[in-house]
Amino acid sequence: MLSLPVTLAARLLPVAVLAAAGWGLTGDPSGATRPAASSDTAPSLKSAPAPGFDKPPAPCGALSAKTVGKLVPGAGANGSEIRSTDARRRSGCSWHALQGFDYRWLDVAYEVSPAGERSRTAGAVYGGHRQPTAVPDLGDEASVGTEVTEEDGQPTRRTVVAVRAKNAVVTVTYNGSDFEHSTAPSSGTMREGALTAAREAVAELAGVGS
Repeated sequence: MLSLPVTLAARLLPVAVLAAAGWGLTGDPSGATRPAASSDTAPSLKSAPAPGFDKPPAPCGALSAKTVGKLVPGAGANGSEIRSTDARRRSGCSWHALQGFDYRWLDVAYEVSPAGERSRTAGAVYGGHRQPTAVPDLGDEASVGTEVTEEDGQPTRRTVVAVRAKNAVVTVTYNGSDFEHSTAPSSGTMREGALTAAREAVAELAGVGS
């Protein structure tokens, strides 16, 4: 089995990276640098309907303590805010914890487009190896995709949900690893967890008005 401290350190590295960079849309427990989005994976553009939201909500209040406790056991309910250079447009929060040998990382990110500008759609999942599938009854448009990456023989499953609601895009990224058995959580488990977080994050938009 892998040396837990070394492997865990590699997966905690993005916390420092995001803090230093000042903004990141999603966390990546593998610590790998993501390539620039290609034309077949980058979100497309679509005219935003009006009226829309004036600003993103406070991201670390997007999820209930119950949801955080279920999806990221051992993490504090408050999370760590991902700082943005433009708080009127973007906000994000991250929760991560290792409980026993199970590691979980969850990000929620908001991006709001001003009136008259075009908003990204949720038609593609950035960096996913699998084609995203549509999610009905979530925002104006939503999709979910998953991939498994491997580092030093330890797989990590990453599930991303992208939702467009009026002129806002909500992105939820949920990652998981099982160090004891050198496996990743099931696709169904990660998908259900990511969708639960996405529904709460979208509902939080109502608090900022439209």
